[in-house]
Amino acid sequence: MDNYKNNSKYKTIGEVAKILSLVNKKKGSLSTHTIRFWEKEFKQIKPKTFLNKRRYYDENSINILKKIKYLLKDKGMTINGVKKVLNSYDSDIDVLYNNTINQKNIIKSKIKNIKNLINNIKSDDG
Repeated sequence: MDNYKNNSKYKTIGEVAKILSLVNKKKGSLSTHTIRFWEKEFKQIKPKTFLNKRRYYDENSINILKKIKYLLKDKGMTINGVKKVLNSYDSDIDVLYNNTINQKNIIKSKIKNIKNLINNIKSDDG
């Protein structure tokens, strides 16, 4: 499928690694092997493969990958723990994830306001 780029619905594994900020700290390169590992571990991740056998991820798969990364990296859960959460019909993970994103945005906004206040104070003193 050569025209996948015309349809932004699908992302390559490299694009998904960039979205998830999965970087190999030693090499500084994108860590696509992590996505392939998670793909084997979590049946909810279903990339599409087209004629050239490359993986393409839709928005649903990317959102699941974001949740997996959040639970493993931010919350320190085990793979089995994450599997239980993803396999449960409870949507608590969505609420938890969305609340964390909202909290991060609120904190960023407050930091920006504080920086503006500091700059205003500095310019008034000058």
